[in-house]
Amino acid sequence: MKTLLFWAARMATTLSLVITCICLGACASVGKPGVIVAEDLLPGTWQVDLRPTPDAEPYYKSFIVTSVEGRSFSGSFYDAPISQGRINTDWGKLRIAFETNDGSGPYHHSATLEGDRLVGLSNSIGRDFLAYWSAVRQSN
Repeated sequence: MKTLLFWAARMATTLSLVITCICLGACASVGKPGVIVAEDLLPGTWQVDLRPTPDAEPYYKSFIVTSVEGRSFSGSFYDAPISQGRINTDWGKLRIAFETNDGSGPYHHSATLEGDRLVGLSNSIGRDFLAYWSAVRQSN
């Protein structure tokens, strides 16, 4: 009888370990990021706040994404056409980079979608500054 109880207890322990491992595996998969579809998230008009410092008054301009094709996009930023619009979703977030140009030279921009906001940087080559900006969607 003792042998039977010993084996029953051992089987119960093994079974509880198996169930725990299965549950942990299922729980771990819940937190994994899903597929990011830039075509659903990026197109539309975004209101960009380009204030020069955190305590300055808001300074709004538009970022308009007119099309997304694969890992590329087109549109305009601050009324200038976008060139070299690129998309990366490989690291679990939507990240973009693009270039615009004005009379002073090229601007290199990048941004990451954080929740419902784009958070970005613009590097002005001709004017020698780096600007922080954020944007919220206005329409699709």
